[in-house]
Amino acid sequence: MLDRDGFRPNVGIILLNQKNQVFWGKRIRTHSWQFPQGGIDRGETPEQAMYRELGEEVGLKPEHVRIVARTRDWLRYEVPDRFIRREARGHYKGQKQIWFLLQLVAQDWNLNLRATNHPEFDAWRWNDYWVPLDMVVEFKRGVYEMALTELARFLPRQDHRNRFLRQGHRARDHEHPHHSAPLAGQGMELPPGASFDPDPQTTAPPAEVGSPRRQ
Repeated sequence: MLDRDGFRPNVGIILLNQKNQVFWGKRIRTHSWQFPQGGIDRGETPEQAMYRELGEEVGLKPEHVRIVARTRDWLRYEVPDRFIRREARGHYKGQKQIWFLLQLVAQDWNLNLRATNHPEFDAWRWNDYWVPLDMVVEFKRGVYEMALTELARFLPRQDHRNRFLRQGHRARDHEHPHHSAPLAGQGMELPPGASFDPDPQTTAPPAEVGSPRRQ
């Protein structure tokens, strides 16, 4: 579903934890990191698409998050021709996105990169709000900067008290699943604090970067 200018409606998701850190996912079998995002299907509202993509890409349900804010208008980026599938060239230009700022109200272990048979990410981590844009594919960087800047004023006030001490118990090990680990078969190390979720279908071909559905 494209608009008359060749842009596909899309949603982007900035997911916060209680420290105002953001979910940062590594695209499956690549070295690129990004926020969850995906296309709006015909008949869907941006909010409905956001909840669907949240479930498909990171395994979260509506009750696991709280909507903090969203961008007022569409933010657009163009995809270079070399990243667009041959059959889409000439009529597909890029994405126009509504960005949502969400706060996680569940636990980290509710995150699941294998919620569907077509995973988008194979590793994830919590990152400072102002993510390193040099790790984002170049043609998306401008939109990321605009979305982060517009939504930054809605960041919740942080509660610096230890929630586990308030509740009278210590954090369990599985509440902090992140660790630095080598990516199997890729000869690289994840950034500190990242969690690797290996793809069980290693023979499946990687998603094409220029797919109108996801990019």
